[in-house]
Amino acid sequence: MIAPKRNFVLVACLIALGAVQSANSAVVPRPAPELAIAGPAGSEIRLSHFKGKVVLIEFLLTNCPHCWRVAQMIEHLAKDLGSHGFQPIGVAFDNQIGEPAVTNFVRGFHLSYPVGYTSSANVDEYLGRTGADRFQVPQIVVIDREGVVRAQSRPTGETTLEGEIYLHNLVTTLLEKSGPPVSTDLSSQTRANPAIAPIAILVAIGGFLAWKTQKRQKPR
Repeated sequence: MIAPKRNFVLVACLIALGAVQSANSAVVPRPAPELAIAGPAGSEIRLSHFKGKVVLIEFLLTNCPHCWRVAQMIEHLAKDLGSHGFQPIGVAFDNQIGEPAVTNFVRGFHLSYPVGYTSSANVDEYLGRTGADRFQVPQIVVIDREGVVRAQSRPTGETTLEGEIYLHNLVTTLLEKSGPPVSTDLSSQTRANPAIAPIAILVAIGGFLAWKTQKRQKPR
C-alpha cells in the first residue's frame, strides 16, 4: 500500500504545480509572448513587428457575426487612433482556416489593418485557454507600448472589451503613458489570479496529508 500512496503524493504535487502554471498563463498584466501568424501571399505577421505601438489583437472566426461586428468597431478605432501609434491585428483561426477565407473577410468588411490566420492550438497556447473556452469568440488582447498585456477577454466571453467607447479610452490612456512594471515573481502572479490559487493550495494540502499518513503506516 505504500507505493500507491507515494504515487498519490506525486500526482497531487504535479496537479498543484499545474494549477499555478495555468493561472500564470492568463495573468494580466504579463509580458506578451511573441505571436506569428500567416499573412497574405505567404507573408508572416509577427507581433514584434509592431514594437513601440499599442496593439489590439482580435482572435476571431471568419463565419462569426459577433466577430464581424467587433472587427468593424476596431476598424473605426484604427481610423481614429492609428496615426497616434495604435495597431490592431486580426487573427482568424479554426482547423480549416486558410488565406482565401481571410482575404474575403478583409475585403468584405473593408478592413485596413492586418489580418492573418493560425491554428486553434496556437491561439489556445497564447491565451492560456483549455476545454470549452476555445469556443468563446471573439477574444481580445490589448498590449501596451512596452509589450505588456494590459487587458484580455475572460474565457467565458467579454462585453467590456467589445465596447467602442471603453476601448477608445483604454487605448488612448495606453498611448499617453506607460504602465507600471510587470513582476515576474511567481508568488505575485499567483495572487493576481485568486480564483486558481486556492485550488492549488488545497491540492497541495491533500498531498501533504497523504504523505503523513504514508509515513505513519511505513513498517519500522
